[in-house]
Amino acid sequence: MRPTAARLDGMPGPKTFNPWWGDTSMHKQRGVTVYSASSTPIVFMKKLLTSPSVSPFRQRGSKGIFKGWLFNGYRRLAAQVPYWIVPFAIGYGTYAWAKRRDAWQNSKAGHLALAGSH
Repeated sequence: MRPTAARLDGMPGPKTFNPWWGDTSMHKQRGVTVYSASSTPIVFMKKLLTSPSVSPFRQRGSKGIFKGWLFNGYRRLAAQVPYWIVPFAIGYGTYAWAKRRDAWQNSKAGHLALAGSH
């Protein structure tokens, strides 16, 4: 049985999307646009990439993030309280009961009540 032709090929041909390992020629890909905060071009790997400027309104992506969280975040957290307060209360109640029971079992009154056995 002969191996397939794809297995015998060495490097990919000229119509492949990705270059071969270690290829540093950095051919410019079609349809790729690099955006930056300013209109100055970016130099990347000794190649000049054009970068269109971004609107000042788009540059402020975090504007009002804390003011919005104060009201909307509080509303969202308050809506989730019923889902986590019940398991938390059950877990804390179990922990407190087990701690009290362990302290009582290891006390003198606990030993006498359990007839000296654990």
